[in-house]
Amino acid sequence: MAASVCRAGSAAGRALFSTRSSTLLGLKRSRSAVSYAQTLNNIPETQVSALDNGLRVASEESEQPTCTVGVWIAAGSRYENEKNNGAGYFLEHLAFKGTKKRPQAALEQEVESMGAHLSTYTTREQTAFYIKAQSKDLPKAIEILADVVQNKSLEDSQIEKTREVVLREMQELDSNLEEVTFDYLHATAFQGTPLGKTIVGPSENIKRFTRADLLEYINLHYKAPRVVLAAAGGINHKELCDLAQRHFGGLSSEYEDGIIPVLSPCRFTGSALSARNDDLPLAHVAIAVDGPGWNSTDNVALALANTILSNYDSTYVGGKNLSSNVARAAAEYNLCQSFQSFNIRYSDTGLFGLHFVTDKHSIEDMLHVAQGEWMRLCTSATDGEVAQAKKALKTALVAQLDGTTPVCEDIGRQVLAYGQRVSLEEWNSRIDAVNAKTLRDVCSKYLYDRCPAVASVGPVEQVPDYNRIRNAMYWLRF
Repeated sequence: MAASVCRAGSAAGRALFSTRSSTLLGLKRSRSAVSYAQTLNNIPETQVSALDNGLRVASEESEQPTCTVGVWIAAGSRYENEKNNGAGYFLEHLAFKGTKKRPQAALEQEVESMGAHLSTYTTREQTAFYIKAQSKDLPKAIEILADVVQNKSLEDSQIEKTREVVLREMQELDSNLEEVTFDYLHATAFQGTPLGKTIVGPSENIKRFTRADLLEYINLHYKAPRVVLAAAGGINHKELCDLAQRHFGGLSSEYEDGIIPVLSPCRFTGSALSARNDDLPLAHVAIAVDGPGWNSTDNVALALANTILSNYDSTYVGGKNLSSNVARAAAEYNLCQSFQSFNIRYSDTGLFGLHFVTDKHSIEDMLHVAQGEWMRLCTSATDGEVAQAKKALKTALVAQLDGTTPVCEDIGRQVLAYGQRVSLEEWNSRIDAVNAKTLRDVCSKYLYDRCPAVASVGPVEQVPDYNRIRNAMYWLRF
């Protein structure tokens, strides 16, 4: 009897302890949720203004000793043609060769004396020039940016130096098999359209670019309505607008001959492109479907699907215990060295897919697992995994904005793409609005019975026939 009491008492104690723990944990979760919500509410508002010439000024003020300020321009390889493909990338590199006012040595010395960092990059739809500096040096940073963007040194000697640099970088890029694979993916998915071109351009163009070619490109694309001046950190928005007016107010908003560059529609073509090289030990394979553009409401659901698919590397410890079904299969059966799910967005289209690195004998198995998981998301995604993906996605959204440079880049890209910056609070609401049924419906819209584009580089003689890949994009029983 005593033993029964003891056991009952133990059970009661465990039940009481469990109840109290749940209450306490619930309270902690509640506090954590409030804290997270408060954090979202306390993030400074992004202020957006416009100059008379149409240039937009956007900023997020914070009490930090440093700031990042940059210029984002709607210019990239998608705006280029066969003749000038690569001009945007070429001009990006000319930024480091000095300006009409500052020779290269003087520019480098001035930036270095501020303890600042000048960086640039070009994508298929955007070009960026930005500086990270101390907040007190904001006026000087903007003056340098304006000089770099508007008064590039187009001397023949500097063009020749840049030509050598770009050609050397092209050789280095050829050894980056991931970049090569994604270029091939764009080339086959958007064949015959501007999105199919590479950002760097063909070497033939780089070798023959002249000062006149580069001036024509600048005069066509570097116009005020296509420019966003973005800043984040210890700055003041009114001061930023005044500096923008002083240094960018003279940037033209008129086009010669009334020719305004617009984006041509880019059709997606389900197809495959393979570059076989048996000297390579591993194959890089990318498979993708036609995705939505920047402004589509489907992006949030696809971001959650992207999170569920996740990523994997063979160096991960405990790979068999990862939440991603694809990652677990890859770890358990040694299907690949690594994989990464992606959702690349452009103005009116995109690529949703998966890139993986594996040996030639596992390509078909890896494709089978990846496509099978795509079909499962279309038909059987659960509320539990969607809830887990929401937490991971929210964490990622906050984590990626750690520092003035990521915030500034986020502002520049979003204002150029959306015309505004979507706040984290708004993203949080959009994520919460997605449930398992929404995710299944959106995945079905873009994945189920759709023709994928496939690109591969390496020893790929055993890549499955495209018809087999296409047949794996649906199940006989939905």
